Amino acid sequence: MTASPTLRDPATPLWWGTIVLRWVTLVFALAAVLVNHEGYDRPGLAWTGFSVMLVWSVVTTAAFARESTRFRWLVVVDVLLTCVVMLSSRLVLSDSQFAETGPLVTTVWASVPALTAGARFGVGGGVLAGLVMAVCTGLSRYTFDLDVARDGVLLTASGLLIGLAATTARRSQAALAQAMRTEAATAERERLARSIHDSVLQVLARVRRRGTELGGEAAELARLAGEQEIALRALVTTEPSRPAGGDADLRAALQLLATPRVQVSGPAGEVRLPAGTVDELVAATKETLSNVDRHAGPTAKAWVLLEDLGDEIVLTIRDDGPGIAQGRLEEAEKEGHLGVATSVRGRVNELGGTSTLETAPGAGTEWELRVPRPKQRRRGR
Repeated sequence: MTASPTLRDPATPLWWGTIVLRWVTLVFALAAVLVNHEGYDRPGLAWTGFSVMLVWSVVTTAAFARESTRFRWLVVVDVLLTCVVMLSSRLVLSDSQFAETGPLVTTVWASVPALTAGARFGVGGGVLAGLVMAVCTGLSRYTFDLDVARDGVLLTASGLLIGLAATTARRSQAALAQAMRTEAATAERERLARSIHDSVLQVLARVRRRGTELGGEAAELARLAGEQEIALRALVTTEPSRPAGGDADLRAALQLLATPRVQVSGPAGEVRLPAGTVDELVAATKETLSNVDRHAGPTAKAWVLLEDLGDEIVLTIRDDGPGIAQGRLEEAEKEGHLGVATSVRGRVNELGGTSTLETAPGAGTEWELRVPRPKQRRRGR
């Protein structure tokens, strides 16, 4: 049995990396205070700032080590508190230390909040936190020179990279979970297909063959049994049409419409669209097929062709019936029969697509429905 994907935050290794880096940089900050404290204007304030850094390192280590306590507000406080300690350097360092570009009280410890923001909020949060830390660095040094710009680039780039890694990890986990749900559904469907094949499908096939041999009313039962056999086979062999995630497979949904009189063809792979779009296109297809049943006679056949052109979906429904006389659709609409106007054209128009009808007496009818692929799904492809 396939194990389900882990439920933990896939960015957890990044969080542990920030914890380790925080303590490593804290040791470096301690060394900087020890080396420079004799030249400080206010050494007591420098040690107070380091004490705050020490306590905060303990707090964030305990909080960020567990997924349940990685609060958004805590990451924001992490950025703000680091800025406050950094800005205290304006009261701690002497003029000579500023002239020599001496290290601030926080030193490289100030680089960690940009990383935690990236791990928590993604690319945007990491870049924003890096920019905030860069601005505070310039304010602490009373200038925005090349050194401050370099630090700002490094801080922003660090937040960007960690944010990108965290976002990619979470998206990969979501894709893996979706794939494993589909795999589980496929395995269950195959198990049901084997069971149905050994029982229901064999009975339907026998009824169809025997009814055809007997003729008469039995032939009608044979035809109905054949339709149910095809529908049941399509149901147990197509991919799940509505998995979790807000979209569905249009190809699988159309396959369920296949009967001895209706042939459905489509791409070999899935055609994923928002579930609402799939429902509307299937409903429009059902309306055209019902018109074939009502107006083309019991012997008419229909063909449904699905094409995925990348930027748009093309759905063609054709039949070999007697066709529609010129002006008949307009007359039907005036009489209150709005099947074509609302069920077909109305649905396609609401999806931002176009519908074209080609017909002539004795030439059958052919609908071509063109619907643009939603931008989000297009980018996913």
